[in-house]
Amino acid sequence: MKPEYKKKDIRSFVIRAGRMTEGQKNAFDKWWPTYGLSLFDGEVNLQETFGRQAPLVVEVGFGMGDSLLEMAKSEPEKNFIGIEVHPPGVGRLIHRAGDEQVTNLRVYMADAKDVLEDCIPDMSVSRFQLFFPDPWHKKKHHKRRIVQTDFVALVARKMRAEGCFHLATDWENYADHMMEIMSQSSEFENMSPDYLFSVKPDYRPDTKFEKRGERLGHGVWDILFKKITG
Repeated sequence: MKPEYKKKDIRSFVIRAGRMTEGQKNAFDKWWPTYGLSLFDGEVNLQETFGRQAPLVVEVGFGMGDSLLEMAKSEPEKNFIGIEVHPPGVGRLIHRAGDEQVTNLRVYMADAKDVLEDCIPDMSVSRFQLFFPDPWHKKKHHKRRIVQTDFVALVARKMRAEGCFHLATDWENYADHMMEIMSQSSEFENMSPDYLFSVKPDYRPDTKFEKRGERLGHGVWDILFKKITG
């Protein structure tokens, strides 16, 4: 399967080359009908999709999906939607979710902005997660960073009042950029004092990538903002 796209604006990602394992390929045949959602089906009916009403957590860019699956399992009272463009990660996630009979998780393999604009209902998200997005560390590439004023406004439109927008990065320059952009929004307020980063909440698992970075002396910055408008 290939990621679904609609618009052709500047992308915040590049498709990384990489082969899927046989297990990941087979996962699409076996488990995509259960876990997969399509961009082209339009706005998702959450009640029909999950068979219940529950707080919704949306994560953009879940990578190989291990931490998202762990959160879905540890918070069964919530519904989770993951958005990712890389087929190997999607295949791995739905393969594991199916084997472990996880029922509160669904997945889009599509561009995050397209999904948010066309599929996620307004004022439906209780927690929005953006963990370790591509930092595009070269200055000439900063325009590709997903955290920009228009993206924050889009997320705000999708979130419930008092909902949490949780960002995390291991690039200090990007952390400062995130903090600046978030602090400029009139629709969010820092859950820590102004311009201070937050302690990592217990619900966010440590990723293998994160643990490797810590061994190399890299820092990790968590940023939590609360939606303050209805």
